[in-house]
Amino acid sequence: MYKCSVILAAGKGKRMKTKLPKVLHKVCGKELVNHVIDTLKNCDIKDINVVIGNGAEEVKRATENRNVYYSLQTEQLGTGHALICSKDFFKDKKGILTVFTGDAPLITEESVKKLMEFHVKGNYKATILTSLVEDATGYGRIIRSDSGEVEKIVEHKDCSEEELKVNEINSGMYCFDIEELVANLDKLNNNNCQGEYYLTDVIEILKNENHKVGAIDINADEIKGVNSRIQLAEAEEIMRNRINKKHMENGVTIIDPKTTYIGNEVEIGEDTIIYPGNVIEGKTIIKGDCILYPNSRIKDSIIEVGVTIQSSVILESCIGENTTVGPFAYVRPESQIGKNVRIGDFVEIKKSKIDDNTKVSHLTYIGDAEVGSGCNFGCGTVVVNYDGKHKNKTIIGDNSFIGCNVNLVSPVEVEDNTYIAAGSTITKKVPSGALAVARAKQVNKEGWMEKSGLKK
Repeated sequence: MYKCSVILAAGKGKRMKTKLPKVLHKVCGKELVNHVIDTLKNCDIKDINVVIGNGAEEVKRATENRNVYYSLQTEQLGTGHALICSKDFFKDKKGILTVFTGDAPLITEESVKKLMEFHVKGNYKATILTSLVEDATGYGRIIRSDSGEVEKIVEHKDCSEEELKVNEINSGMYCFDIEELVANLDKLNNNNCQGEYYLTDVIEILKNENHKVGAIDINADEIKGVNSRIQLAEAEEIMRNRINKKHMENGVTIIDPKTTYIGNEVEIGEDTIIYPGNVIEGKTIIKGDCILYPNSRIKDSIIEVGVTIQSSVILESCIGENTTVGPFAYVRPESQIGKNVRIGDFVEIKKSKIDDNTKVSHLTYIGDAEVGSGCNFGCGTVVVNYDGKHKNKTIIGDNSFIGCNVNLVSPVEVEDNTYIAAGSTITKKVPSGALAVARAKQVNKEGWMEKSGLKK
């Protein structure tokens, strides 16, 4: 059966108090609307239409790599009006259409599939996603018949005393038979105090025509919308708990889930241990048997088996097996660190390749360089890669020893099995097997302090 979806994402979100369109605020590192899009894509819903309005171009830019369609709602005149604005997307199709909101990122694949299966199996013309809550104040109530079918949706202010006792609420998420929706969408009117077109009126129209309308309830957390910064934080907490729980169930030890922040696209292998204060973002892959000691940030990187990281930042880079990083190291984008490497404290690596078994233990900067295997860098080494106009490259061969406080002025090459004396500034090629010394000869002037009058 053909399945498509409309995501309502045109609202401004006044309570957010923001210049950014509401649906572009992020939960666990991803925009609200992109959470919804990705969930639907994973449910085999190929055609997705996003109704945009406020900040339309920004929303387009943020979602353009998702391969979705767009409809423009220039005036926000209600949920029914949003469907009317998107009618060209589905009017010639047959099958089912689901409707979700771009500010409700917590809906799960399981519930989306459950909604569609329930709708088709029950031969309903419309199905409402609902939740059972303890306090239904302010929500529209789902009134069912004795057979379980939906009779009507009653807004809180219109409920009778008996209807106020109902604790099943409308989520604003639906599944429709496309042909019936098209046939009845034009019957909507805005004869109400808000002057808006309500999608809930379609349910009433279908019932008046004796069509079957169903409802299926899910966990109340999944239907929570984000309309304020407070609700954004609440959604973040729920999503983060889900993500951390998934990793723990898959064999990852998270010492303190409340202080561990993992993006929903991160992959982590078995027997990795994560201490408090770690932030792992983007499409990061952490293989098994790694240890992440407290307070590191890792984004869009690949961390191979057996790596240990302490209080460091790793961005868009690869770290090889059994390598140690930190504390207080900074691995910048496009860096490739090999196996059994030591990247120590206060070391910065920028767009460089460091081969296996090399040690860069402390207080060193390596930028735009290729470093061979088995090298050792003394404290205070600097690859001087910028001449004021261009970034230049340094190449260092295998088994080279770089003494303390050495400057390698790029572009320069240091061949295999070389030794550079401490305090040298290297500007020319160092041939294989050579010792390079590039520093001024020491001169001692006896009695100079007393003659200069500086002796205390």
